[in-house]
Amino acid sequence: MAKAESSGKVELCMVSSGETEVPYDWHCGPYWSRFFRGLRDERKIYATKCPSCGRVYIPPREVCGPCFAKMEEWVEVGPEGIIEMFTVVRHAYTNPSTGRPVRTPRTDVYVKLDGADTTLMHRLNETDESKISVGMRVRAIFREKRTGTIHDIEHFQLVKSG
Repeated sequence: MAKAESSGKVELCMVSSGETEVPYDWHCGPYWSRFFRGLRDERKIYATKCPSCGRVYIPPREVCGPCFAKMEEWVEVGPEGIIEMFTVVRHAYTNPSTGRPVRTPRTDVYVKLDGADTTLMHRLNETDESKISVGMRVRAIFREKRTGTIHDIEHFQLVKSG
């Protein structure tokens, strides 16, 4: 290793811990639970709305950031919106939640859904960056079999104009 470093080359090492799975459960709380039930049971995306400033949050929050007001009003947003930001990921990496490689290329997008004031990060099913731009319209595509997670939205797809 010292010889490789002194020559200007860096040796990249990999350590494997095996194929052990560590299953776990956690409570999502009342706000995320309602959000996930909407995805699973209704194929609808719900957000919370501030009673003071009217700001609509997706993902939902219990308290408004600027106002500190408790939010108890739920509103439906989307399922369409616009791309606020995107990145096409081409470098392979390991999913820290599963320990498995992430298939690349993939496109991650921040979508401002119709009726929302904040963005939702998810995946776009297009990886050719010449076909994607900020401001383009996208639509949520739901899985047929839904389980009550963010992955009930399979991905977003570009909305064809015209």
